Amino acid sequence: MLFSKIAEHLQRGQHGERLAAGYLRKHGLAILANNVRSRYGEIDLIAQDGDTVVFIEVRTRKAGNQVSAAASITPTKQRKWHNSAADYLQKQFGNNPPPCRFDAVCIEIDGRKADIQWLKGVM
Repeated sequence: MLFSKIAEHLQRGQHGERLAAGYLRKHGLAILANNVRSRYGEIDLIAQDGDTVVFIEVRTRKAGNQVSAAASITPTKQRKWHNSAADYLQKQFGNNPPPCRFDAVCIEIDGRKADIQWLKGVM
């Protein structure tokens, strides 16, 4: 029972990341990378929006969940997200990083329907 619940959660997260990537592409962003890991944590998606590098946290929830997708981005998660982004920028651009932004894509799934909300500049 425990393993199927974990698998369901992981499958929902992966599905949400695919939905988010497609949604962002339709809105003009170029996806540069996904699931980028550092010693601080993981960045779900990294995209390019014009000259800006966008670090995207994807939160996927079943409809009716007690905690909304946006509310689930805790201060601890924000700190890990920021540190992972700083690590990525340093490795990719050295001391000359481009402008960057932190966005969240919050997805509520109700059966086969997905409600997607893109929050720009959340941090």
